Amino acid sequence: MSDLISCVTWVRRGVAAQHPTKYNLDEKELERISSLARIELEDARVELERASEAAKAMARVGEDEDVDDDADGWEDDNSQDQNEEVREDRMDEDTPPPTQSDPNDLSAYNLDEYDDEAADTAIGPFSNVKGLTYYRSNEDDPYITLKEDDNEEREELEILPSDHLLVTAKTQDEISQLEIYVYDESQDSLYVHHDIMLPSFPLCLEWLDFHPAGLHPTPTPNTSSTGNYVAVGTMEPEIEIWCLDTLEAIYPASVLGRPDLSQKHTPIPLGTGKKKRKKTKSRSVCATHHVDAVLGLAWNKNHPNLLASASADTTVKLWDLTRPTGGDGDVESGGALRSFQIHKDKVQSVQWNNLEPTVLLTGSYDRTVRTFDSRAPEKGLVAILGADVEALRWDPWENHSFYVSLENGLVLNYDARTLPSDSSSLARPRFTLAAHDGASPGLDVNPHIRGCLVTGGTDKLVKIWNVLGDGEGDVAQREVSLVTSRDLGIGKVFSAVFSPDDPLTVAAAGSKAKLQIWDVGANTGARKAFGNKLADISRTLKERPNGGVVGIASDNEDESGEED
Repeated sequence: MSDLISCVTWVRRGVAAQHPTKYNLDEKELERISSLARIELEDARVELERASEAAKAMARVGEDEDVDDDADGWEDDNSQDQNEEVREDRMDEDTPPPTQSDPNDLSAYNLDEYDDEAADTAIGPFSNVKGLTYYRSNEDDPYITLKEDDNEEREELEILPSDHLLVTAKTQDEISQLEIYVYDESQDSLYVHHDIMLPSFPLCLEWLDFHPAGLHPTPTPNTSSTGNYVAVGTMEPEIEIWCLDTLEAIYPASVLGRPDLSQKHTPIPLGTGKKKRKKTKSRSVCATHHVDAVLGLAWNKNHPNLLASASADTTVKLWDLTRPTGGDGDVESGGALRSFQIHKDKVQSVQWNNLEPTVLLTGSYDRTVRTFDSRAPEKGLVAILGADVEALRWDPWENHSFYVSLENGLVLNYDARTLPSDSSSLARPRFTLAAHDGASPGLDVNPHIRGCLVTGGTDKLVKIWNVLGDGEGDVAQREVSLVTSRDLGIGKVFSAVFSPDDPLTVAAAGSKAKLQIWDVGANTGARKAFGNKLADISRTLKERPNGGVVGIASDNEDESGEED
């Protein structure tokens, strides 16, 4: 697998803790982890003992069979071994000590009793560990002269209120991790603040500021009522929620799903299995948890306790973050609040409508897009597409408009009010953009400037579009134009998103495992197209060095390992 960044998400400025805390693995944390993972330690111990006894029994049976086979020649071999031992004993007998004064005589050292003295003394590299002196911290140890400078480390890890934070899902050398970046706009500085190891390949990210069940901190003057978390969908059926204000974390803050029931990545073979290519039986869909990879996530900003997930098991599930995830073995404990099975193939993407907070938008590999009220999913609307769905976005400026990008590079805009309720009828898009030569997985709508759209494709280009022109009339008066495009040197673009705080700042990443920040306002065409709209929101644009692109230089610029 080549190195890549599969997805990027922004953290709203000012939410992150100024001084992140280090992960503490104490008894309370171990109990929480055991509850989240539903680990039955006693059952595991019993099973281990049973397996050990079974292995010993098999070993005894094997030894008995060997004894029966060698019984005929056992006596001769034994007598021969005894004769050899007698001869060796005779050769090892010590000669009597010399009677005359000998300079090599060592009898004065009482070496004959040396073994008796050593019998009472522990032997080994840790034989004197009880006599060692240890200290609770390096500050108390007089033999450590280079003391740790906690204040210096605290300053290095400090996150200022003016800093931007981003989270990327990166896979490098077959190791997956979350990388948390700090972007200082005033200094054009971008660096990795800390990272979090992941157990499986990440597919999607969703930032949220809601504290999951059981993680509400004790109110203090230095703590905030809002959280700083990221939900991660991977090739596993479970959804992991990690706290971004914790350093060196080894286990997520919360896990949505049932790892004890989902049988993660356990293939069920069909037939005898004698063929080289075994077919596997698809796992049955469950209403309480996913049974396949999680491909899309969406957090409801109006109802912050709700998280929607799209999965390769063809379902969309609704999770209540206030429900406890650890359980006592009950199947319903820690399960999804609702489950919607409205597609016939893998569900690639899911989005909440921020203007209609109960309405969901989903896109699937069955080449359909569906929108429905989560309270009445049977009354949904559908649009038939000509290719697989790559990404979806509601238009934050119109509650009935949404965009969908496809595998063939097209980006379509639909009016949900014109969609039919059944798949037998076709719905025409309001307009179509031939955005890229190849798939277009990167798609986002600007929340600050009406009509500003960013797309990214496997043709390695990031493009900015103006889809409204100067007016806001009907379809006939609507203008659609390309403002600017750029190859950011990130390879095939897998993710491109606007900043939630700056109007024309885009983060993009792709197949070269590099993150780039692009201030689109540094482009002359962008300033001309969006200057008036920025003036309306009291924002100004200025020229920036390097065309407004800020990134981290990669150690490996070779494209030879990149797949076509």
